[in-house]
Amino acid sequence: MKEYDEARVVLSTLLEELNCRLDNIIHDVRHDQNPLEKNFSEQATQNENNEVLDQLGNSTRTEINQIKIAIANIDSGRYGICELCAEPISKERLAAIPYTNQCIKCASKVGPKH
Repeated sequence: MKEYDEARVVLSTLLEELNCRLDNIIHDVRHDQNPLEKNFSEQATQNENNEVLDQLGNSTRTEINQIKIAIANIDSGRYGICELCAEPISKERLAAIPYTNQCIKCASKVGPKH
């Protein structure tokens, strides 16, 4: 849909960035370049860092999934329509959160999900 060509570009660019971020997180958690320290206290610190990285990875995966759904919605003509009330999502909201699938009214009722 021509109306959302710009949104598709923004979403595709964001998707590439997030996939790159996720790859970096995965390599860091696996310690591909920096093996675990031999010192136990250093290992404990590294394990704590891994927990943070795991959370960042999960958050990134969620955002990637939302972006993929938004791109599929552009392709199917459903982009910009709230999945809860079927009303149009404001252009301002789509500009702020291009992968949102809820209008501001429904999103504020449901909570922090976009």
